[in-house]
Amino acid sequence: MIERYTLPEMGRVWSDAHKYELWCEVETLVVEAHAEAGTIPSNVVEPVRKAPPPTPERVDEIEAVTQHDVIAFLSAWADNTEPREAAAYVHFGMTSSDLLDTALAVQLVEATDILLAKADTLVAALRDHALEHRNTLRVGRTHGIHGEPDVWGHRVADFAFAMARSRDRLRQARAAVGVMAISGAVGTYSNIDPEVERHVARKLNLKAADVSTQVVFRDGISEWVNAQAIMATVCEAIALEVRHGQRTEVRELSEAFGKGQKGSSAMPHKKNPILSERISGLARIVRGQIVPVMEGIPLWHERDISHSSVERVALPDTSITMDYLLHLTTRLITGLVVDADRMRVNLDSTGGLIYTSTVLLELVEAGMSRDDAAYPLVQKAAMETWQKLSAAPAGRGDTSTLFRETLREHALEAGIELDEARLDEVCRPERFVQRLGPVFDRLAALS
Repeated sequence: MIERYTLPEMGRVWSDAHKYELWCEVETLVVEAHAEAGTIPSNVVEPVRKAPPPTPERVDEIEAVTQHDVIAFLSAWADNTEPREAAAYVHFGMTSSDLLDTALAVQLVEATDILLAKADTLVAALRDHALEHRNTLRVGRTHGIHGEPDVWGHRVADFAFAMARSRDRLRQARAAVGVMAISGAVGTYSNIDPEVERHVARKLNLKAADVSTQVVFRDGISEWVNAQAIMATVCEAIALEVRHGQRTEVRELSEAFGKGQKGSSAMPHKKNPILSERISGLARIVRGQIVPVMEGIPLWHERDISHSSVERVALPDTSITMDYLLHLTTRLITGLVVDADRMRVNLDSTGGLIYTSTVLLELVEAGMSRDDAAYPLVQKAAMETWQKLSAAPAGRGDTSTLFRETLREHALEAGIELDEARLDEVCRPERFVQRLGPVFDRLAALS
């Protein structure tokens, strides 16, 4: 991933320098296990342990000749070992994937822990924002069209629970990728005792694979990428809501706009939802890794390297991008500007059409046939209200009761007497959200 979207802590996890530190740690643990078992001389352990990791530059220099990254690493590390003869016992009985998959498991766990901490922060931010706006009335929309009254906190609560579930999926995926193997050329432990694998797993807090070939099966890594793809898409859902809310015609929400910030090189009035649009774009990058990584599950026989080149790109890019997305989405929510007054204006802007569902039920409860009388009456008044709203001149004034007025006219024509007091009651927006208390109680307990 490019530096623009790479935060330092996650960037270090995937750096070559850290990778070689982990490779040294894995190889040293193997040497220790062999020495404890008496397989190799015990006096080689300390020289190997003290040898500093090779520099990425030195490994690259040797790999340019060997065309093999693990051999290049071992050669460069051997140059740092005193006495050099001790390096002869490094990688004893191992194959390259024993080292690569075990160190990769450590990196995946480290990356996941960073993501889980940021997901916790985002869940808390969404929870707190939703609770703050549990009484902030707005119109709920379906298909982009005004539906019924709602509160902004209800919409955000949905995001909070979705992010919490995404976090929990990733937590499960952490266990799926925290799996290592040191089992030899085709996984049969032909030249290495299984106790070596168990020793390394204990020291690194990983799980030894139940079975492996030359590689650990890639279903766990695929699960890890899929969990992040869902999480990234939840971030995009949040961003999409803000993007809609910041449209000029809506103006209910807006991203924080800092002093000195510019929205357009040509139009000085612009305040654009740039964080939300960046989130939407980068979520595509995370989702885009699903298929390439899953195609690393079917390999030729005990191993090929068709998965390797993909994972060198896809695994760092997935977690680095996800790390940045969580950071951006938290920043979006904590800085979000909510215009409650504008929300109320928009709620009233369709002349009371948002109350048709309760008006319909009220007429049915009053004894009218639903299909033959109540629904046609309400729908006819509603369709005419749409027309009146479209034809109304700008600045007409308060149109919040236009539907009620139209409904009354059609009811009189049909000889139907409306209970105005009951309609007053069912056309209160607060009535629509009065049963949301348990939702916010559950939200308050979310952690």
